[in-house]
Amino acid sequence: MLRERMPFHFIKLRKIWYAISVLIIVPGIISLFSQGLNMGIDFSGGSLFDLKFNQPTAVEQVRSVLGGFGLEGASIQRSNETDFLIRTRELTEEESTKVVQALNEKLGGVTLQRSERVGPVVGRELIMKALGALAVASVLMVIYIAWRFEFKQGVAAIISLLHDVLVVVGIFSIFQIEIDSAFIAAILTIIGYSINDTIVIFDRIRENLLNKKKGDALEDIINASLWQTIARSINTVLTVEFVLVALLLLGGTTIRSMVLALLVGVTSGAYSSIFNASPLWFDFKRLERRGRPRTARA
Repeated sequence: MLRERMPFHFIKLRKIWYAISVLIIVPGIISLFSQGLNMGIDFSGGSLFDLKFNQPTAVEQVRSVLGGFGLEGASIQRSNETDFLIRTRELTEEESTKVVQALNEKLGGVTLQRSERVGPVVGRELIMKALGALAVASVLMVIYIAWRFEFKQGVAAIISLLHDVLVVVGIFSIFQIEIDSAFIAAILTIIGYSINDTIVIFDRIRENLLNKKKGDALEDIINASLWQTIARSINTVLTVEFVLVALLLLGGTTIRSMVLALLVGVTSGAYSSIFNASPLWFDFKRLERRGRPRTARA
């Protein structure tokens, strides 16, 4: 009876959802091994200048001035006619001052809005702290979900979170989008968002299991729970995405990579919460039921 009210059955089509996830993740993993990530100065070390010129300036003019210091290969991003974000190899205080002075004298005046110098040691520290935070968060989430629901749901939730992380990291690797420390913050935010949606679905499944009727199959109860929560999931993710798209278009270059990571991650989180977490838990339960007769015979 549960099945007749639904447009399609999430659990019966779960292999399709798994295949879609694999098709999205595998190219990213191949890219990670073949070309890695485009590490920003937070990871690789270097200098960053956020400059505002007094008059409209071309990228070629800026690069020409930088060429006088052997920095012709620097990354130059222009957000509008006067605002530039320049990334170079690591410069000393004296070198940085000379570069800004030269830009100021040759291009009609410039205001230094931000200047950063980060060594690669800081990058390694950031990576280790981020991995540590991810490990601690994963363990705590499994413990909480195991206590609140059951251990297998915790494992399914963590696999879904890893799915979201791999999707974001893979896309950034494929398109060689530069990552910085804000990218780490975005990944941890995505994890928090994704687990929240998954918990809501698991909670509805638990309520429906308590009220199940005789003859209701587990797959139908999960399917019904997903349909009961899907409108909330879609409405929530769309609300967040509207804000992120506005920030992506109007927020400037400084936060663009972080917002892009959040946009991809939130979308992936909504997908994995609906199409991966509960179907994975169902497969774990099937494996558990298959293992019982063998255990009994032993």
